[in-house]
Amino acid sequence: MVEKNGEKVTMGRKSRAAGARFELKVRKNLEANGWITDKWTKNVDLEKREVVAARRKFIPGKGFMGIGTGFPDFIAFKQIVGRKEDDFHAYKVIGVESKSNGTLDKPEKDKCAFLLEKGIFKDILIARKGEKKGAIKYVDFSTGEERSVF
Repeated sequence: MVEKNGEKVTMGRKSRAAGARFELKVRKNLEANGWITDKWTKNVDLEKREVVAARRKFIPGKGFMGIGTGFPDFIAFKQIVGRKEDDFHAYKVIGVESKSNGTLDKPEKDKCAFLLEKGIFKDILIARKGEKKGAIKYVDFSTGEERSVF
């Protein structure tokens, strides 16, 4: 049986909860600024190099954790303003990954590169905490530059 350090278990629980709160905050921020958002339910299988349905994480003794474990966290789209025919609508579609510290690990960077290479998303933005309390910054994965999505 694996021994667990009580402090680390508590720290992990708090980190997961903080990440979920930040994800919700990002989603509300996007929706408040006119974006329609939804949880992205796909993931990238880097070995097969294809997009697959995201599977829920199984934790022995506790069951399944999280319904939406896709990458990136959200798909967001906004109708493009301009001249449109009655039966034609154009939308800007982006992928948004929420990271409190703004740092992606190697597999996440590879997944972003794959999604951009295949044209699944034109832009993938990394949402991270800003300097001021409550501020959210969006950084373009391709350029590494801060972007305004509004």
